[in-house]
Amino acid sequence: MAARFDAVVVGASAGALEALSAILPLLPPHFPLPIMVVVHLPPGRPSALAELFALKCQMVVKEAEDKEPILPGTIYFAPPGYHLLVEVDKTLALSSDEPVLFSRPSVDVLFETAADAYRERLIAVVLTGANSDGAHGLKAVVEAGGVGLIQDPATAHSAFMPDAAAKASPEALIMTLASITEYLQKGLNS
Repeated sequence: MAARFDAVVVGASAGALEALSAILPLLPPHFPLPIMVVVHLPPGRPSALAELFALKCQMVVKEAEDKEPILPGTIYFAPPGYHLLVEVDKTLALSSDEPVLFSRPSVDVLFETAADAYRERLIAVVLTGANSDGAHGLKAVVEAGGVGLIQDPATAHSAFMPDAAAKASPEALIMTLASITEYLQKGLNS
């Protein structure tokens, strides 16, 4: 995977803490790819997601900052109230543009900008959630030649988001959380 892919993007909403906790802490400290994560958060309140996962994960975990270079082996969480974008020069950008599907940060915004920057060298993961945010973004990733992974809606806390993603991108792989983790880990040894 280190040779085939350059980055991973993840989107989640309702039930995100449980789903992310089944994947991110199991990735080894030498995982070679950056991981950018959008979780729908209530605006106007600080988020403890980065701090919480920094305690659970073996990788470096931080809240994303504007104009920050994207480093391998680092998990970046979108801050509340800001869209997280990937620039073509592989830096992060934060935007306070209008919410997308009532969400800021938006999964679609992250996935679409990452698809432009990484093309076929991107893995996009849609997890549990209660709206269709992520469906258009996943389609953009798949159309750019990247790989789409979707949490099996039957195992999701809220099936709406993975269901919408599966309808938008029928070629994406539907997997359990354990299979998504294994897919990401397996690539380290290929």
